[in-house]
Amino acid sequence: MRIGLTGAGTTADRIVEQARRAEADGFTSMWYPSAAGGGDPLAAMTLAGRATTGIELGTAVLVTYACHPVLQASRANAVASAVGAPGRFTLGVGPSHRIVIENLLGLAYDAPGEHTDEYVQILTGLLRGEQLSFAGQQFRVEAGPLPVPDGAETPVLVGALGPRLLRTAGSRTAGTILWMANATAIEQHVAPLIRKAAADAGRPAPRIVAGLPVAVHDDVAEARSVAARQFAAYGHLPNYQRILAHGAIAGPAEAAIVGDEDSVARQVRALFEAGATDVWTAPFPVGDDAGASRARTRALLADLARS
Repeated sequence: MRIGLTGAGTTADRIVEQARRAEADGFTSMWYPSAAGGGDPLAAMTLAGRATTGIELGTAVLVTYACHPVLQASRANAVASAVGAPGRFTLGVGPSHRIVIENLLGLAYDAPGEHTDEYVQILTGLLRGEQLSFAGQQFRVEAGPLPVPDGAETPVLVGALGPRLLRTAGSRTAGTILWMANATAIEQHVAPLIRKAAADAGRPAPRIVAGLPVAVHDDVAEARSVAARQFAAYGHLPNYQRILAHGAIAGPAEAAIVGDEDSVARQVRALFEAGATDVWTAPFPVGDDAGASRARTRALLADLARS
């Protein structure tokens, strides 16, 4: 099974060590939020890529509004070139949320679907090495061609939860990277929409990279209580509220994968059975001994990744 981990830490040394250990333990990938590496994970990911040999390193996700697609393409090519082997670096992008874009960046969030669709058209065209002349409602670009590292296009995933962005992800990119989408949401909502979009566009079957919090712990109620506190913010954001509703659950605590080893293994397998091609996990500690809790969760996930 293709199972990865969340990349955390604010220092390059920490991110490099995490990637080395994850690769040694058999994990297939590491996924870095935009806040990793002190607010921009790409530099630290480049170092991690040069310190490892095969593990996939991806962003989950970089915010589109914060970086023009031409600059984003140049940055992605720089990382891919430094990491080396084609396919080891995957660029996940997404429009984030209204509260972030309007309050933090001071930008309009009136048409995130149109913005993201145009953004990935520009981004993927440049990553293919094309000379681009693009005139849309959100962007006007004359750029390229950019050098393509080793002749291999850097794959792009979209943080897509709703129908519009799932259609964009399927028709224009390698797939989607999710957060808070359980097996029900994937099987009944995500997989049908993105696969149809890819098929209609004549593209290969898309990747569906499912991300969820995970804790191996015998007391399920205690684990869900911790998850409710730690991941509460996601329950207040409309994009996540909708994907939780598609999963027929009320909040992030119910989305979390918790239970003993057998139960967690069944829940992880259920994600693949629902249509996920990859699973990225965010282990969280439960109980008095945080280190022991993380170690127990990681041990099971490593076993599954090697199976």
